[in-house]
Amino acid sequence: MLVATVEFLLGTYRADPDGTAHTGRLEHGEWPPAPSRLFDALVAADGTRDRCRHTDGTELEFLERAGAPSIDATPVRADQHQPLEPRFVVMQAGKSTSSQQQEYIARSAALVRPGVRVAPRSPVVRYMWPVEVSDGNLRALQLRAARVAYLGCADSPVRVRFDLASDDGEAASGDVYVPDSDGDVSIGVPQPGRLRMLDAAFDDWTEHGASAGRSQFPALLSKVRYRSPHGPARPTNAGRSVASLILRPAVSGRRVSVVTAAFKSAVLDRHQRLHGEPPPVLHGHGYGSTGYDLARFLALPDVGHAHASGRIHGVALWLPPDVDSSVAGQIREVVQSIPELAGQGFRCQTEVWDRQERPRAADPGRWIGPSRWWATVFPAVVERHVPVSLGEICRWCEHAGAPEPIAIRHSRSPLVHGGVALAPFEVHRPNRPGRPFCHVELVFAEPVVGPIVIGSGRQRGLGLCVPVNEGS
Repeated sequence: MLVATVEFLLGTYRADPDGTAHTGRLEHGEWPPAPSRLFDALVAADGTRDRCRHTDGTELEFLERAGAPSIDATPVRADQHQPLEPRFVVMQAGKSTSSQQQEYIARSAALVRPGVRVAPRSPVVRYMWPVEVSDGNLRALQLRAARVAYLGCADSPVRVRFDLASDDGEAASGDVYVPDSDGDVSIGVPQPGRLRMLDAAFDDWTEHGASAGRSQFPALLSKVRYRSPHGPARPTNAGRSVASLILRPAVSGRRVSVVTAAFKSAVLDRHQRLHGEPPPVLHGHGYGSTGYDLARFLALPDVGHAHASGRIHGVALWLPPDVDSSVAGQIREVVQSIPELAGQGFRCQTEVWDRQERPRAADPGRWIGPSRWWATVFPAVVERHVPVSLGEICRWCEHAGAPEPIAIRHSRSPLVHGGVALAPFEVHRPNRPGRPFCHVELVFAEPVVGPIVIGSGRQRGLGLCVPVNEGS
């Protein structure tokens, strides 16, 4: 992996991200420094074509084809963007003007708006390209980097160097901006052809002087979407709820295992009759994926308010994201055709949820969020016989397709109004070894989209989480 390290010697950085600094309306400076800006600085360090003195320019062609790098840069808060006050500077002597400087005869003043200075917590930025580079290109990039004096404006002196690293873990030491088509920020990245476009802009400037501007070459404005370290988080495996049914009458939350078992049995039976053999994602036999992404049969209880009863008002079927849309359509048809659910100690009629306002629990949107705080409504079953800890629950979240939490709280008692406390025989399946279980509250760094179902019992609805108000 090729790594470029940029150290800001004064601890600050000033650059105009989109050419609006001269208007006085720029409120936030550029951060992180765009890879395209670093590329342009390398071009200026030793020129191109016949102007190259220490290199032959092939290293620049290599770098513009290397793609978007990951950027290891400490995010900056709003108060670390410091708008600079406009000032007047004396212009060189020229045409006579009625507006002159009192101290400088025959000279006028011009208003300069410097823009915004950024003061990051760490003055070091690393750009990481997961590519192999030849010794010749690496040496040429190092020669150019040694001749780069500043990045952005001239009051942002830097020290630049290029090195090799074995992997991301060796190079990255802080927060990383990662290329992502669904990311929350746009950052300039050199694209193939940028070198040719810069040469064309230089030739035009050489011929026409100051009348040739960068704005005349819009192809130089090439931006790529990045996911920032503290941008909106998204689960790695959101999946989808294909159908939801309302149960009438509602069932005690203590019968969650019985209800989800009856729901699963009804889905498999009706799929066999309507469409033949059910797909492996429903029952797990012969499933070719990791096993963490099987269908989840969820019971939806009344929770989250002062008068919550914890009674199950609906059921829903969740599918992982890699299920083909035609298969998901068949499964939705199967679920919506179930006329009733019956099991040990309960029998209820079903009604397809079709955006009814009541019961609120049967609305899939009730379990989606987004939210930073989530709490289990049914206890989560541990995946391994180890003590419950932040690291272990992070592992549960990874298997459930959710980000890592930054804090947890666990208890044998429910942590949300209406949460259901279960006895061991209500959690464990017959003739199966028992495992510990507990209720869990999760706090994520950024809002997360559900549904979130954690623990080894997630296929039967145990470990289902509900969004809760922060700090409640």
